Amino acid sequence: MSVASEMAQRLAREAEVVCRHYLPHGRREGRYWRVGDVHGTPGESLYVRLHGGAIGRWADAATGEHGDLLDLIGLNRGLGRLAEVLDEARVFLGSSRAPPEPRWEPPAPIGSPEAARRLFARSRPLAGTLAEAYLRNRGFTDVRKDGSLRFQPRCWYRDADDRLADGPALIAAVTGLDGGLTGVQRTWLDPSGRGKAAVPSPRRALGYLLGNGVRFGVARDVLAAGEGVETVLALRTALPVLPMVAALSAGHLAALRLPPTLRRLYVVRDNDAAGRRAAERLGNRAEALGIEALVLAPVLGDLNDDLLAFGQAALRAHLRAQLAPEDVARFWMGGDWRWGA
Repeated sequence: MSVASEMAQRLAREAEVVCRHYLPHGRREGRYWRVGDVHGTPGESLYVRLHGGAIGRWADAATGEHGDLLDLIGLNRGLGRLAEVLDEARVFLGSSRAPPEPRWEPPAPIGSPEAARRLFARSRPLAGTLAEAYLRNRGFTDVRKDGSLRFQPRCWYRDADDRLADGPALIAAVTGLDGGLTGVQRTWLDPSGRGKAAVPSPRRALGYLLGNGVRFGVARDVLAAGEGVETVLALRTALPVLPMVAALSAGHLAALRLPPTLRRLYVVRDNDAAGRRAAERLGNRAEALGIEALVLAPVLGDLNDDLLAFGQAALRAHLRAQLAPEDVARFWMGGDWRWGA
């Protein structure tokens, strides 16, 4: 084993302590440390694994950067030579540091699929809830039939002072190709139903997410895949019969597991650098597997922005031009629509 590999392993054993020291403006969310970038800017596009076989590995969904904690330290400190990075790591590991702060633990391990399953089971259907009101305000008028979405009136989180608190949240089930629940996404809501709650990171995930997603319908030969739940729900207002999945982030979209029976994939692209990069990577993966990949691109930032700005009829007209001709007839519903309206 090389000196660098051995040092990276030693750092991984202290992953949370490393993160607290070099990325102090981030915060722990389940199995991950989330922060804006390698320099420690507040945000959540970069995540570091704190548990499991890939402990210490990190990736930035916005830039595509990734690596181990040795790489992270080098980028964080602006060190250009491996010898300098190793010296910095030795100083860090040799100094006396406080252990990670104690954390409240639920009955199931933090971040586990079992904890996610228990949360989803405790949540209620959307009908008549604050979550339904929130989704209606986002332009989605028919969400009661979506079994992947539920409402939890008291969903726990850590506030800005790291104290345990609770609030109402939209709960989205993350499932694998076999339909088994592997995680959930929690979106804390403002009591007015007009937006997300004013809490640190109001949208957080729990469980095993990589390769999985929030599913609407059962995919066989055709599937649409996008980043966010609300982006995919916007597509669902236009094409309610088309099976689709939300991967929850650009990085996870690029790594989405595809059904073995798939023949055509619609990649629902967000209009930013991370979205374009994720769409390209997923499309390339699909085509390497013999799957036709087509992009559904928005006019604005994402399809939900388009829905809110232009309305449902305009969104449908915009999407129709991007569909394969055979899918227009197959997945279209309703005879009242006037194209181009």
